Amino acid sequence: MRVLLIEDEHKIARALKKALEQERYAVDIAYDGDEGHAMATTEPYDVAIIDRMLPGEYDGMAIVRDMRAAKIHTPVLLLTALAGIKDKTEGLDTGADDYLTKPFALEELLARVRALMRRPKEQQATILQAGDLTLNTITYEVKRGDTLIQLTGKEFALLEYLLRNQDRPLPKELIISHVWDYDADILPNTVEVYIKYLRTKIDQPFNKPLIHTIRGFGYKLQASK
Repeated sequence: MRVLLIEDEHKIARALKKALEQERYAVDIAYDGDEGHAMATTEPYDVAIIDRMLPGEYDGMAIVRDMRAAKIHTPVLLLTALAGIKDKTEGLDTGADDYLTKPFALEELLARVRALMRRPKEQQATILQAGDLTLNTITYEVKRGDTLIQLTGKEFALLEYLLRNQDRPLPKELIISHVWDYDADILPNTVEVYIKYLRTKIDQPFNKPLIHTIRGFGYKLQASK
């Protein structure tokens, strides 16, 4: 899942990026309101974490306001040093989904991000399934039937994205935009390499393949083919 983090304090931003990546999220960072606004209103994200007070033309509330005006429904967690009830009410009324006051416990932020991930757009299940393949987004357990499958963090992220979009052909560019962050070292065949890794673990040892190549386009995870 892909997270946008807009935070001008570099030390906080780096710490949050590291923690989120350990939870298997792909994370893009913007350090000012202008760059953050451009990313939030043009790129697809599953959650945005936005500091309320930012340098530049756009502060956090302006970014959220413009996202909602553009019908962008990405869940937003607003961060702020302002702890008053009025401040919180203003942030939520702007269109933010949740509000966290600095300083905060890292565990609380991660729990709130997980909660936002589970909210609709679409109702997002904890257990994703295709045929006899299951993926638990809380315990990170992946099984095919009764067989436990060990995946790396990036393999897990790729499989989760395929499962959340099963039966839908996904172009490579869209897969990259959701599974890898901007800073990742993406080679032309990166997606093919990781699809091969997944097939080796979840398809080849079993009778029925689930990952299908759509020639000239991308890939699709489908159990009924």
